[in-house]
Amino acid sequence: MTPPLFLVPDLGSGDTLLLTGAEAHHAATVTRLTVGEQVLLSDGRGGLAEARASQVSPDRVVFDVLSRRVTERPRPWLVVVQALPKGDRGELAVELLTELGADEIVPWAAARSIGQWKGDRVAKGVAKWQRTAQAAAKQSRRSRIPVVAGLAGTEQVAGRIGAASAALLLDSDADQPLGRLQLPADGELVLVVGPEGGLTPAELELFGRCGARPVRLGAEVLRTSTAGAAALAVLSVGLGRWS
Repeated sequence: MTPPLFLVPDLGSGDTLLLTGAEAHHAATVTRLTVGEQVLLSDGRGGLAEARASQVSPDRVVFDVLSRRVTERPRPWLVVVQALPKGDRGELAVELLTELGADEIVPWAAARSIGQWKGDRVAKGVAKWQRTAQAAAKQSRRSRIPVVAGLAGTEQVAGRIGAASAALLLDSDADQPLGRLQLPADGELVLVVGPEGGLTPAELELFGRCGARPVRLGAEVLRTSTAGAAALAVLSVGLGRWS
C-alpha cells in the first residue's frame, strides 16, 4: 500500500522534518499515524521526501528523512480550461482533473455557464477550487499540486489558446477523435471544456481563430464536470504519462 502523503511548506535539507498545524492534526488524529510509520512529504511544488515518524502528538509530528527527490516540471504542461459547472459539480471536476493529471486548472465564466461567480464569490470560488485540488493531490500522492488560476473570461481563454503549443476544444460534433491526435512534446497543451449548454457560436469562432482544434471523445455526451477527466485519461496515455 502506498504510504500517506502530507504537505510541508519546505522540504529543507536536514535529517528531520517537522509537521505542525492542521497537517499534524490530520496525521495524528485522522490518519492515526504511529511512531515508526513511513510516509511521503511534499512541498506541493514537485519536491518529495520519504520519511519515518519519530515523534507523534496531536499538533506536532517529527519525521526522520530517508530520502529526497524533485520531480521535473511536466512536459507538456497540461492546462484545463473548465467552464463553471453548477453547484458542487465544480469541486467534482477539480478533484477528477487533479487525480488524472492536470497541471493547471483555469475556471472559465463561459457565456452559457450555469454556475456564476460574481463579486466576492469569485475569490471564494477560486479558494474552494484550490483547497479541492490540494486535497485531491494528497489523496492521489501527487508531488505537485495543480495551479488553480483566477477566474478567466472568454478573451483571457482566447489568449491562453493563442499562446499554447496546441489547444483542443471538446466538441461532441467534432470529426477528429481525441485519441488519434499528434500531441506536442513541450510548451502548454490547453484543453477547453465547455459548459452543459455548449459553446456559443461566437466562442467557437473566436477559439477556432486563435488556434483551438475541436475534438471528440466518443459517441457518448459527458457532463462538463466529467468530460475533462475523461479527456485527460486519453491524453495521459498519448503523452506516455501512464506508460
